[in-house]
Amino acid sequence: MFRYKGVVRLEHLIEQFVYYLTVEKGLATNTVHSYETDVFYYIDFLRNNGCVDLENSTSTHIIAYLRQLRQKGRKTSTISRNMASVRAFYSFLSRDGLIRSNPTENMESPKIEKKLPRVLSVAEVETLLNTPNERTPMGLRDRAMFELIYATGIRVSELVTLSTTDVNLNVGFLKCFGKGSKERIVPLGELASRFVGLYLDHARPVLAKRKEEASLFVNHRGEAMSRQGFWKMVKKYAALANIEKSITPHTLRHSFATHLLENGADLRSVQEMLGHADISTTQIYTHVTRGRLREVYAANHPRA
Repeated sequence: MFRYKGVVRLEHLIEQFVYYLTVEKGLATNTVHSYETDVFYYIDFLRNNGCVDLENSTSTHIIAYLRQLRQKGRKTSTISRNMASVRAFYSFLSRDGLIRSNPTENMESPKIEKKLPRVLSVAEVETLLNTPNERTPMGLRDRAMFELIYATGIRVSELVTLSTTDVNLNVGFLKCFGKGSKERIVPLGELASRFVGLYLDHARPVLAKRKEEASLFVNHRGEAMSRQGFWKMVKKYAALANIEKSITPHTLRHSFATHLLENGADLRSVQEMLGHADISTTQIYTHVTRGRLREVYAANHPRA
């Protein structure tokens, strides 16, 4: 039997924690689910190590738990997320007065080595975007999706959940909902507006089987395009375009940010367009652009 404050059902405690993450912290559904799962595993660890009251848990228990994850071969990113989950859990307990002190207050999270995102060159993007056959409804849809995601840098999850009313071609903006259901407005480029307009006029009426279907991009069944469907599309056209790099749907988002910075965009504007809550997340792209500068220098300077 696991206790806190003597006799409270653990299930009820976790329900309150999920509510706290969802409503008060505004975290995305997938993040909330991960935190909930992590906390259940952490509590199981406490039980198995003789701690049956959260009031008696300490930083020593947390360190031991993270050490166990490392011994099991978990990735640093997974361990760091577990630390974030446990930290959020104790913050919730402390805020509601359910524990006297928060054992995570002076604990540091494991440092994650950030991998540089894989990006396409401008020429490779042009080749990829020109590959779909625009003379067919499916090809026109695919071109419109590629143009839109490269022009805006929105996430794939945001792309496939766009509705027809989220895009305003007259003013050149779209509305999307990012992590934590946070709304943002992103500018559209001229080419993206043009191809989305062509798709809406000539392809979507053919593909959408039901008039009440609200999704902007639909599959061959007339239903909302899925993330998996778009992933297969990217792989298909990358092969047709003879792009040797291993790319994912996120590669176009990475390329969008990198190309903007390479052409003089300021970091804050790119952060806002990408929907990053923390500018440190956006700063990873500055490392990519510096790397490109070194390549250009090495290839062109006579004394490089």
